[in-house]
Amino acid sequence: MIRKLFFTSIICLVITTAINAQSRDETAVANAVEKLRKAMIDGNRTDLESIAMDKLSYGHSGGHVDDKKEFVEKLAGGASDFVTIELLDQTISISGKTAIVRHKLNAKTNDGGKPAEVHLLVMLIFQKDHKQWKLLARQAVKIAS
Repeated sequence: MIRKLFFTSIICLVITTAINAQSRDETAVANAVEKLRKAMIDGNRTDLESIAMDKLSYGHSGGHVDDKKEFVEKLAGGASDFVTIELLDQTISISGKTAIVRHKLNAKTNDGGKPAEVHLLVMLIFQKDHKQWKLLARQAVKIAS
């Protein structure tokens, strides 16, 4: 009887620890997504560079794929100008040091002085790098009207 109770307690402890670690990582990933959102609106070069992995693959809904340098330069240089970004229905799934984030993105832009709106479904891949979650990949598709 004591043996069963001991093993049951150990199993409960392991499950509780795993759930708490997952929750902490999910919160950290959500914070990284928010840092990315703000950096994209602000065009803050330092924040954009710090949130993106060196091997970033950033896929646009039109098919073009940016590397880290191009991604940062477009936003920091003003070629891509987000006025607002709203993220809806976000989900986060973590497996080891990799996180998959999905959400709807509604944004107002002002690229080249032309106001517009974009409505996208986005998948982000974050990877844990020295205790920080960084963007490794992104792919967006236009939401069908």
